[in-house]
Amino acid sequence: MAKEIIHTDQAPAAVGAYSQAVRAGNTVYLSGQIAIDPATQEIIEGGAEAQAKRVLKNLEAVLKAADCTFKDVVKAEIFLDDINDFATVNDIYAEYFTEEPPARACVEVGRLPKGVAVEISLIAVK
Repeated sequence: MAKEIIHTDQAPAAVGAYSQAVRAGNTVYLSGQIAIDPATQEIIEGGAEAQAKRVLKNLEAVLKAADCTFKDVVKAEIFLDDINDFATVNDIYAEYFTEEPPARACVEVGRLPKGVAVEISLIAVK
C-alpha cells in the first residue's frame, strides 16, 4: 500500500523528522500538534486554554488538507504536562467533537516539546 504525505502551510511546519500527516489507504495519521502559530512559527502564550485552542485549529487545518473533518476522526491522543489542565482542555476539545466523539486517551507526561502545555494527535478514516 502506498502512503501519501499530507502537508499544509495552514499548520506549523514540522519541528523534526516527521510529516504533518500520512495517508495510508483510507486512514490518515496526524502527527501530534503543539501550540505553534503557523504564521509566525512561535509558541502561543496563555497556558493550556489558549494552547489547546491553537492545537485544535492546527489539527483542523491538517485534516482539511487531507480532505477530512473532525467527524472523520476515530482516535485522539492528548498529552498534558499537567493533568490538572484536563477539564480546561476537555471543554475546548468537546467544542470540536460535538457528536459521536472518537476513542481517546489523555495522559500527563513529564515534558512536551518546546515546553508547551498540551499536544494532541489524531487518526481519521475517510
